[in-house]
Formats: sequence, structure tokens, C-alpha cells
Amino acid sequence: MDYYNPSEFKKLVHARRSVRKYTSEKIPDHVVHECLDMALLAPNSSNLQQWEFYRITTPAIKEQIAFACFSQSAAKTASELIVCVARRDTWREHSKQMLAEFKKLPVETPKVALTYYGKLVPFVYTVGWFNVLTPFKWLLNTILGLFKVVPREPISSFGLKVWAAKSVALACENLMLAFRAHGYDTCPMEGFDSKRVKSILGLPCKADIVMIISAGKRDEGGVYGPRMRFPREQFIKTV
Repeated sequence: MDYYNPSEFKKLVHARRSVRKYTSEKIPDHVVHECLDMALLAPNSSNLQQWEFYRITTPAIKEQIAFACFSQSAAKTASELIVCVARRDTWREHSKQMLAEFKKLPVETPKVALTYYGKLVPFVYTVGWFNVLTPFKWLLNTILGLFKVVPREPISSFGLKVWAAKSVALACENLMLAFRAHGYDTCPMEGFDSKRVKSILGLPCKADIVMIISAGKRDEGGVYGPRMRFPREQFIKTV
């Protein structure tokens, strides 16, 4: 099978738009599940898979989430609402899970991989209660950085939040492109009351909502205008 078709991928990327209004057409369950599976195939930091996706199917909860999104039409008219969450507190559990998965492989796992998940991951991502280890890690990185290349981030809970959010954002793009490939549209929403949404879903404090993605069949007027991008020279640099 030929997986290399840049022209088709270009069409898909150009076809994806943020849609603010959907028709009443529902997205079949199997399509939603397939799109979510595509999201889970996104690249992520150290394969620690620090994401969770909450598909809102209960009408009452969906109404609450839409209200927490300031009742914007992209949320109210959507067939699907998916809350995309970054977990900065699951790395320890998932690193142990990786070690367990290695044991199931038919080939011997390289020692460097076992050392990475068994020793390096706990060192890199542990920040301590109330970031008590942050100043010590900063000092260590600063001194060692004078003589060698060192990982500078994350060294705090804020750094872990950014670290986890980057992987979730990659998965979100997979999710939106997957919906577009099936003929449906999406809107990645940042306009929401995060505290209210976390309360509705019962999320812990170390779970951070990266975005809420609505999905459905594009309605007339659902796209507000032509895509606008600034000159590419403003952003793409050659050094």
C-alpha cells in the first residue's frame, strides 16, 4: 500500500477549518471511535502518553459543558464534544507500565531503555511537593550546563504542565484531521471556564484542560470567512 500521497494530505490540511456552527446530523459512533484512535497514535514525550480524552455523550453533561464554553454556537450545535486533558501526574504510573510492556516483547529490551524508564524518568519529572526540588534542579542544571548539554525542562509543576500539553496538542491535531478525513468538521475551543469543566468531569487538580474540540457536519455559515495567514517569511527562518 502506498502511504505517500502529499497531494491528498495537502487537500486534507486545507480542508480543515474551525467551524462555528453545525447541522443536526450526528456523527456515527464508529467514526468517533476511529478518530479517537488516530489521536492516540500521535507522537508524545517518551511515549508516556500523558493524555485523556473525555467524549461527552450524556445530554445533561453536554449541556453543562456547552454552557461552560460560554454557550458559543460551536459548542451548542456540535454533534460531539471532546474534552482534551493533559495529565502531569501519570508519568510515574506510565513509566512503570512501559517497563511491564517491555517484558511482554518477544525480543530483549535494550538496557538503555530499561534505565531510561526505571531511573532517568523519575529523576527528570520529579519536582516534589510544592516544587520543593525546583531550585535544586535549576542549580544542578545551571552548573552542569556550563560543561555539557543538559535537559533544562521540566523542573517545576508549571514545566510539567507545558510538557504534557505539548503532547496533547499533537494528538488534538490528529483528531481534527481524522474527523475532516471522514467528512466532518471541528473547532478547537480555548474559550471555556476550566475550573467549571474540571468540576463537571471530576478531574483532579493536576489534570489540565488543553482544549475542548467540538465536531459535527458543517452548517451553512459555519465558517466565518476565508482563512487568513500572515506572510510565511514572518515565521519561517533559515539559519
